[in-house]
Amino acid sequence: MTLSYKDAGVDKEAGYREVQLIKNLVKKTFSPSVITDLGGFGGLFKPDLRGLEEPVLVSGTDGVGTKLDIAFRMDKHDTIGIDAVAMCANDILCQGAKPLFFLDYIATGKLVPEKMAQIVEGVVEGCLQADMALIGGETAEMPGIYQTNHYDIAGFAVGIVDKKKMIVPGKVQIGDKVIGLKSSGLHSNGFSLVRKIIFDLMDLDLNAEIEELGMTLGEALLTPTRIYIKDVLPLIEQFDIHGIAHITGGGIYENLPRVLSEGQGLHWDVSAYQIPAIFGLLEKWGNVARKEMFATFNMGIGMVLILSPRDLEGVLASLDSRAIPYIDMGEVVPGDKDVQLWGL
Repeated sequence: MTLSYKDAGVDKEAGYREVQLIKNLVKKTFSPSVITDLGGFGGLFKPDLRGLEEPVLVSGTDGVGTKLDIAFRMDKHDTIGIDAVAMCANDILCQGAKPLFFLDYIATGKLVPEKMAQIVEGVVEGCLQADMALIGGETAEMPGIYQTNHYDIAGFAVGIVDKKKMIVPGKVQIGDKVIGLKSSGLHSNGFSLVRKIIFDLMDLDLNAEIEELGMTLGEALLTPTRIYIKDVLPLIEQFDIHGIAHITGGGIYENLPRVLSEGQGLHWDVSAYQIPAIFGLLEKWGNVARKEMFATFNMGIGMVLILSPRDLEGVLASLDSRAIPYIDMGEVVPGDKDVQLWGL
């Protein structure tokens, strides 16, 4: 008896079929800067450097965490790729960078070409939303390491910014205004607590229609992460943005201090803030303390902008003209790189 790679659980033919299914999808993201086709050992990208005096590359990598479990249970895989792109693109945006290109990595117990194509469909959609090219990736079939129907996905993004326009710690000043851009929902953080609440404590059906949400619970949980590139880049180009914080795991409490300096803080009165329904339901179902909610989830705010008071009117006018939802979170005050929420 002779053994083959397929006998060990790796189907090379399935991999070839996957490439055929996704290659035309991926090409939708290509720009003139992409100078290789799919299938090479590396992706080649020639950035347009016109107008940049001192270009700086900015990179970021991330995954989507245990949100994947919801996709497995729903057998819905066409949005999780958007999350993978969003987590990377939104991070590099915080340094003022325009995304250039993205690469993905998917590892699975059994390679099902149609399922992988659904995942990549989401990655392509995310790249289109972020205006960047998907120039490469890897799908690894790893039997015995991952369960047959499970997979993991991670991504890597590279962007570019002119050094004089970089958004780095030290620019924020006391008295700067703080604007929160609304999230599309949970985004891709806090799902270990979400799963504890809805499965272990409440034993809820993901296909159940939830009146407060106007959709099924599963649909609400799988709502993809908002990508803020096209919302925020025009503001960076036109105004002097002092700080940007991507509100991911740890919520406002952990992420906003990352862009503050010593002697600065934020005191925000949340007593009148309307918390989106999904967070209110999780709080109620899990009997989670309000402060713990703000320390775990984005609570409806996916990105925070910090800017000079002189730019406030112009920034708000730009957001209003493009129907981008936001809230006033007050201003930077003296503090100890801390966030204090009043009215919890």
